[in-house]
Amino acid sequence: MTRAIKVGSVTIGGGAPVSIQSMCNTKTEDTAATIEQILRLEAAGCELVRVTVPTMEAAEAVEKIKQEIHIPLIADIHFDHRLAIACCERGIDKIRINPGNIGGEENVRAVVNACRARSIPIRIGVNGGSLARELLEKYGCVTPEALVESALSHARLLEKYDYEDICISVKSSDVPLNVRAYRLLHEAVDYPLHLGVTEAGTPSMGLVKSAVGIGALLCDGIGDTVRVSLTADPVEEVHAARKILQAAGVRKSGVNLVSCPTCGRTAYDMIPIAEEVERRLADCDKAITVAVMGCVVNGPGEASAADVGIAGGKGEGLLFRKGKILYKVPQEKLVDALMDEISKI
Repeated sequence: MTRAIKVGSVTIGGGAPVSIQSMCNTKTEDTAATIEQILRLEAAGCELVRVTVPTMEAAEAVEKIKQEIHIPLIADIHFDHRLAIACCERGIDKIRINPGNIGGEENVRAVVNACRARSIPIRIGVNGGSLARELLEKYGCVTPEALVESALSHARLLEKYDYEDICISVKSSDVPLNVRAYRLLHEAVDYPLHLGVTEAGTPSMGLVKSAVGIGALLCDGIGDTVRVSLTADPVEEVHAARKILQAAGVRKSGVNLVSCPTCGRTAYDMIPIAEEVERRLADCDKAITVAVMGCVVNGPGEASAADVGIAGGKGEGLLFRKGKILYKVPQEKLVDALMDEISKI
């Protein structure tokens, strides 16, 4: 088990539930837009949110943003240690830095002192695009060993100043490399690990890469907090993370939607109905299994483990619970009947 750190009201590591993160794509200094996006992320199930802080104006916006949101706020810092300190002074809950690119040990020490004084944890963020030149020369290219060596060197730098309130990530866009790096890091440290596949892509491919890369690690018992990186509205990242956590069996909150792939026995237009059910259940936080099945002959039996489900026939369908048929429903009212039954659970 990893050690625990506190990020505002959220515990990461130490056996705490794996938490879901996302990152705003607004200009942080545009506080109205940033707050609006964070509130939408909260509604979708996001538990921690990160904002970029490239300027002092963005750092100064942290205080106002914090006043209007309800989840911990993380500052993403590159190159300028003064921005990290300014965020600490304005109530940030966590700092994400690469200690190797903020200008030397004295600057790292200043950030550590500011974080220690306010019990603010630091995430060491390493990725394939930010490896030091000497590591690339040593290993010849980006490798799992190079990523882990970089992360460990940064951790030792923080430890040098008696600071261990640390979380680590070693992200790559190469999924197998990414998985191997995290497995190596897991063996080397007991710090909580932030999982992700960097630059995963658009939702269609990015979700696949993230499900493979993050899901494999979660199934190994590795990982304490996750961010699914998608070229999309950040709310989609949260929905994707929930699905991955659920599929990996590490989070039971939210609906587990099962549906058959359809075959020649399917007697109704099932695919758009399944898609509509998925859309309408996107924000449902009930820990239930819902089934959308293709035929009334085998559907209820095949989905007998589902808490509630529907199966279609010609012109009408069935509503069932735990495999037991409740009643017949006209096809055009199937989804409404299903949602009504879910509201009773």
